[in-house]
Amino acid sequence: MNEQLAGAASFAGTPSVVGQRLHAVLDAERAADNLRRYFAIGLPPGAGVFTGGRFEHLAGGGDRRQVANRFTAEDLIAVQTLSVTVSAPVALDLLEGPLGAQLSHLLRSIPADTDLADADASVVAEGSPAHQAWSLLENQHRVGWVIAGKLLARKRPRLLPVYDRVVCCALDRPPSFWTELRTALRENDGALHHRLLDLRQSASLPDTVSALRIADVAVWMAHPAPGHRCP
Repeated sequence: MNEQLAGAASFAGTPSVVGQRLHAVLDAERAADNLRRYFAIGLPPGAGVFTGGRFEHLAGGGDRRQVANRFTAEDLIAVQTLSVTVSAPVALDLLEGPLGAQLSHLLRSIPADTDLADADASVVAEGSPAHQAWSLLENQHRVGWVIAGKLLARKRPRLLPVYDRVVCCALDRPPSFWTELRTALRENDGALHHRLLDLRQSASLPDTVSALRIADVAVWMAHPAPGHRCP
């Protein structure tokens, strides 16, 4: 089978493992209710149970034009709403040091207005600016893959997903999550991506909550028990 036909085949028939598991989560009766509860829809600011509902909206978002290509103090607070903390030395380096300068250079090459479902595979492939930024962050003292992903999700919420041990385990530990999630979102004419957008609408969430974040929260709310965490 040539490359063109192989690519076409991936968009029809049975979804990938990641696709199947995400569709199963979205099939749950309480998926929309879980989203409303997480994002405190209908409640005044500060009244919600989950601080993560402020992750993408704090200070107007990490991808707004004025700050899209640099890390700010607000970004560091935003990731704390997702129960992680960047150590003080790394935080200072992000804000004032060479680490921040390196990441700003890389962020300029990572599209801020593209959904993962619409992005070319090269945008999230190994060696891409996004992958380089993730690797640079992951290798910092006491950062690791979870915090690195959350920092980048704050800067590129439509393109780069929040990813932690709960989601990793719930989706069967995909070896290349960005690539496999992109494939799942594009299968069958983008059926999964459109389901996520429809769920966002039915849960009365603003458009500033990306399809990726809908997927993350839906999975996380459906698998909150410690037993679902990967090692």
